[in-house]
Amino acid sequence: MNRQFYQRIKIFLCTWGMAGCIWAADYPVKVTLHTATGAVEQLTLSGDEQQMEWLVKTDGTLYPWVKENLAWGLGYFTVVKGHESVKKEWQKPVEISPDGMEVTYREGDIQVRVTRVCRDGDLTEKYTFTNRGKEAVSLYDIGIYTPLNDNYPGAQECINGRTNVQVWDGENAAYVNALRMGGTAPHLGLVVTEGSIKSYEVWERGDRKGNSHYRGILALNLPDSFLRPGRSCSVAWTLFSHNGNEDFKRKLLEKGSLLVSCDKYVYQKGETARMQVQSGFPLASYAAKMNGVPVPVVEKEGKYLVEVPLLQAGEVRLDFFYNGGKQTHASLLVVNSERELLEKRVEFIRMYQQMNNPSDPRYGAYMVYDNEGDSIYLNDTPNCNPVDRDEGAERVGMGVLLAKQYRLTKDEKLKESLLKYARFLREKLQTEDFVTYSSVDQKNRNRGYNYMWVADFYFQMYLATGDRQFAVYGYETLQAMYRQFGYGFYAIGIPVTIGLESLEKAGMKKEYKKLLKDFEKTSEVFIRNGLDYPKSEVNYEQSIVAPAVHFLAQLYLVTKEQKYLDEVKRQMPVVEAFNGFQPSFHLNEIAIRHWDDYWFGKREMFGDTFPHYWSTVTGAVYYYYALCTGDQSYLARAENIVRNNLCLFFEDGRASCAYLYPYKIDGVKGQFYDPYANDQDWALVYYLLIHEGI
Repeated sequence: MNRQFYQRIKIFLCTWGMAGCIWAADYPVKVTLHTATGAVEQLTLSGDEQQMEWLVKTDGTLYPWVKENLAWGLGYFTVVKGHESVKKEWQKPVEISPDGMEVTYREGDIQVRVTRVCRDGDLTEKYTFTNRGKEAVSLYDIGIYTPLNDNYPGAQECINGRTNVQVWDGENAAYVNALRMGGTAPHLGLVVTEGSIKSYEVWERGDRKGNSHYRGILALNLPDSFLRPGRSCSVAWTLFSHNGNEDFKRKLLEKGSLLVSCDKYVYQKGETARMQVQSGFPLASYAAKMNGVPVPVVEKEGKYLVEVPLLQAGEVRLDFFYNGGKQTHASLLVVNSERELLEKRVEFIRMYQQMNNPSDPRYGAYMVYDNEGDSIYLNDTPNCNPVDRDEGAERVGMGVLLAKQYRLTKDEKLKESLLKYARFLREKLQTEDFVTYSSVDQKNRNRGYNYMWVADFYFQMYLATGDRQFAVYGYETLQAMYRQFGYGFYAIGIPVTIGLESLEKAGMKKEYKKLLKDFEKTSEVFIRNGLDYPKSEVNYEQSIVAPAVHFLAQLYLVTKEQKYLDEVKRQMPVVEAFNGFQPSFHLNEIAIRHWDDYWFGKREMFGDTFPHYWSTVTGAVYYYYALCTGDQSYLARAENIVRNNLCLFFEDGRASCAYLYPYKIDGVKGQFYDPYANDQDWALVYYLLIHEGI
C-alpha cells in the first residue's frame, strides 16, 4: 500500500443539524482518526479559542517514548485458554470502514471491534470483545488507552493547554472529568453508558520518562470476562464538552449515568454514613449493600438514600445495585476516633521516630520510619534517594505537629522531646547565620522550603512555651531565606499569620514591620506573576499554585487590603481544578499528585498518590478563603480534605507517606500504602489548623 495513503488521517466534527448548524453543543467534539491504526490521533473541541489538544501526541514528538501503540482506542488484554496465559495488544486493524468510524482488530481468537458515532456534538465509542475461537477463554487485565494530556511543561502551557484528569472507576457509573488546568471552560467529560470500568492503570512512567513532569498514559480497565465461543463483552462511553463541575454532573445524569455522593468519606465509629444516589431517570430496581451485607434504600424526591450506622473501624464499601445487574459504589473509611488517631500518631513519633542515640550526629532528629523493618530508617540503603529520606526538610513536619499538639496538651513528655528537637535544628541543620540545610553534613540541599518549615516550628514553639528566643529564631530563619532566595520563591507553608502573631506577642515591633514588608514584597511578585507560576522542583503542580493562594489569603487577613483578596479569587479556579468529587476517601477533593512515592517511599514507584498529604495545603487555602469571605462551604471542603488524609495514619500510630491508587503502574500492582512513614505528618499539621485554628 502506498505509504502516503497509509498515513492519511480522517477528521470528524461531531455536529448534527440543518446546514451544518451547531445547535446541540457549544463545543462539539472533533476527532482525527489515523487510518493505519484506527485510533483517535487528536481530539479537540470545536469553537475552543485556545484550540487545546486534549490528547498526548502519540507520534513521539511530545515524548519520545509515547508512540502510536499508545494511541486512544488501542489497548491490551490477557487471554487464558486451558493452562496457557498470553498477553495480547491490538494495534493493527484487519478491517476499517470507508469512513474510518468502524474498526476491527483480531488477536488470536479474540476479535476487538470499535465503533464510533458522532451525535449532537458528542462522540460515542463502543468496544466489543468477541471469542471467535472454538474453546472458552478468560480475559483479564483488559485495558483501553485513553492518553489524555495530563503533563507539565510549565505554567503558561498548562493553564490553557493541559488537563487535570479525574477518573472515577465506578463500574457502570464510571466517568472521567478532564478539567482544563486553568479552570476555564470548555472542559471534556467521559461517561460510561454500557458495560463497566473497574479500575485504571498508568503506563510509561519512570525517572527517564518524564520524571515528575508527566503523569503517564492512562488506560481504563474492564472487568474480567469468561467468554464461550461466539460470546462477547462490551464497554461504551460518550465523550462530551462541558462548562465545569456542575455542568458535568448535569450532563452525566442526562446521558443515563448515576451520581453518587456522601456527606463525608471518613467517619468516626458510631456515626451514620449517608450516601445519596442521583439519577436523571427513575430506576426500575435498586438495592444496596455495605461490605456485602444488604442495607435499606429509601427513594425520596427522585434521589436514593442509604443511611447506615458504622459500628467498626476499617474500610467500608457501599455498593449500589440498580436496573437489573448494574452497580456502582462509594468508598468510606471508619476510624475509632479522629482525636485519638492523632494522639497515637504523635506518641508514636515521640517514642519511636526520634533519634535517641547520643553518638549519632542526628541525635534529637525526627526520622523516617520503616514499617516493614519496624525501626528508624537510617538512610543508608545503597541506590536509594537519600535526600528525601534525610533528617531535615519535609521531616520537619513531625516537629511542627508535635509543637502544635504541645500547645493543646502541655504534655511535659512532648516538651522534653521538642526541646531536644529544637536543639538539633538550631545546632545541626542551621549555621550561625541561619542558613538551613536538610542534613547534618550541611553540604547540600539548602532549599528555600526548609526555611519556611523550620521557621513555622520555631513560631509554634514560641506560642507553646513563651520563650522569646524561639520567636527570634523564627524571624532570623525567614530573614536568611529572603537574603538567599529573594521574594519570588513559591514556598509551601509561608508562616504569615503565626509569624506576625509571634513577633507581635514577643514585643518585636521592629522585626514585625520588617517581616510584614518582606511579605508585601513577596505578594508583589505573586500578584505580578498571576497565573504565570514559575517552575520549581516540578515544572507545574498543585503545591506551587495552592501555596501562593494560601500566602495571599493570610496576608489579606492581616492587612485587609482588597488587592490580596482579589488575587486570591482570581487564582482560586486554578487551585480547584486539581480536585475531583469522586465518592471515595482516596479521591474526593484530593489534588492530583503522581510522583511522590518515587522520591519519598520505599517502593520508589511513580504513579497517582491518592491521597497525598500536600493535598491538605488546598485544605488550608479553603480554610483561609472561608475566613476571608465568610463562605462556609469552603470550610466544609477543607474539613473533607484533611479528614480524607487520615487514611495515611493507622490505629497503632504508624503512618504511610503515600497510597498508590491505580490498579497497576507499568504492569506493577498498585493499590497499596507505602511502608515508609516519611513526610505525611504535614497532613495532621493542617488538620489541626482547620479543626483547632492553630
